[in-house]
Amino acid sequence: MDDKEIIDLYFARSETAITETARRYGPMLRAIAYGILGNAADSEECENDAYLAVWNCIPPQRPRVLPAFLGRIARNIALDKYAYYGAEKRNRALETALDELEALLPGGADPAASCEQAELAGCIDEYLRRQSRVKRLVFVRRYWYCDPVAKIAADWGFSESKVKSMLMRMRKELKVFLERKGVWL
Repeated sequence: MDDKEIIDLYFARSETAITETARRYGPMLRAIAYGILGNAADSEECENDAYLAVWNCIPPQRPRVLPAFLGRIARNIALDKYAYYGAEKRNRALETALDELEALLPGGADPAASCEQAELAGCIDEYLRRQSRVKRLVFVRRYWYCDPVAKIAADWGFSESKVKSMLMRMRKELKVFLERKGVWL
């Protein structure tokens, strides 16, 4: 069953939509949540919460890219759960991944900041489209999925130092790219 058919099932309010979503995208949603939370039980809970959120969002929304839509929802749920648990314990791997990008990302919660964040997201997308497939995937694995450097290195057959160097160079290049685009950090 393709994504359009799954979305049509949501619009028909058929519970089969959730079953098909779980069959096709369940492992991806659990992997996203696990990368942030580092706990299988919490990851499964986030996956189930994501299905409920998607059920409540579709309709009226009709996502253009279903896996990206699902991934964003699962990631946001996992980040909320991480913040909730944050008072009790810290996930050092996630903290490290987020700290690496902190110098590049502006803060703020006002309406102007929302526009700036949308512009920043567009610029980061443009920067990543200009990178090789390997660099782009390593960057996304580290900063979207929050995968540890050791896991990325093992999966790609690289040394950890190569992955760290690649990410450091990409962060520096991204900073220069953003400054050239007029996004001052």
